Amino acid sequence: MSRQTAIFLKPLAVVATTLALCAAPTVAQAQAKLTYALPGIPPVFASVQAMVADKEGFFKKHGVDVTLRAFESGAAASRAVASGEVSVALSPSALVISQMSNTDVKLVAIYGLEHPDWALGSTDPTATCDSLKGAAVGVDAIGGARSIALKTLLIGGCKMKIEDVQQIALSSNVAAALIAGQLKFGVLHIDDIPIIEDQTKKPVKLVVTQKMVRPMDHYMLLVANKEQLAQNRDAYVRLVAGLIDAERFMRDPKNAAKVAEDAKETGRSPAYAMKSLSAYVAMDFWPNDTDGLTEKNIELLGNVMKKVGNIKADKAVAPYARIADPSVWKDARALVKP
Repeated sequence: MSRQTAIFLKPLAVVATTLALCAAPTVAQAQAKLTYALPGIPPVFASVQAMVADKEGFFKKHGVDVTLRAFESGAAASRAVASGEVSVALSPSALVISQMSNTDVKLVAIYGLEHPDWALGSTDPTATCDSLKGAAVGVDAIGGARSIALKTLLIGGCKMKIEDVQQIALSSNVAAALIAGQLKFGVLHIDDIPIIEDQTKKPVKLVVTQKMVRPMDHYMLLVANKEQLAQNRDAYVRLVAGLIDAERFMRDPKNAAKVAEDAKETGRSPAYAMKSLSAYVAMDFWPNDTDGLTEKNIELLGNVMKKVGNIKADKAVAPYARIADPSVWKDARALVKP
């Protein structure tokens, strides 16, 4: 080999080695596996973002293998994360903040949904706060997301206590119970209402809504186990990057039919899913290029949980730094094209 050829090949060898080293993390990242717990059986509509990230390949695009798994409630999902059974869970903010304040549970929020859509509705057109007294009200689980929402809706909108009504645990099947005439009252999501009205041919009477009671609030947190996050942070960053891409995909009207198809595991027909998607996108239900972890909203909800007794009298509201880690979203955002 001539000296000139040797000199030419040496830089190529260096470049090849450098490329191999750069490629190595990508291979490792592609093998990272996480489990994402969805609240409700079938999952509530908030879970559609994760479904889209999965089915449209956004998780895989960012080098993480994510398995979606439905849990009976957001409370059960967060417990599974705390125990290390699953990697992340979409759980009600009120519940997570209360858990972190009352115990040393090893959870931390890495992403969030700030705008609750809760409504206390009825198939009885004459329903009022007075007619709620002693009535059966459909929730997901005692102490679950709908149950906590019911408590705040009653206190803020009807000046009543949770003990003034009878809670009926139905997971995410509250709308079905109202349609079947088994109940007259239920804690509902926006996407429940058109289905009830279509099936019963009657308007749903909204006795109290979350917006009426507390315009600024926080709805759900994507929580991770603090120890597992520290051990495998890069995979969690890539998962959130997939969610960011999914939200952008969902926001584009031309993708509505595809999103509706991806959402079929929620039990919503394509027509209902498209109608719900439009309403949710309009209210920025899923974070639009933000982490959904606004400190003011989270602190406000923490103070409300203390006031209504969900945080024990001898406990302080957990500080924001204990509840949320915005750095994961910042790193995820850097992986996504502007």
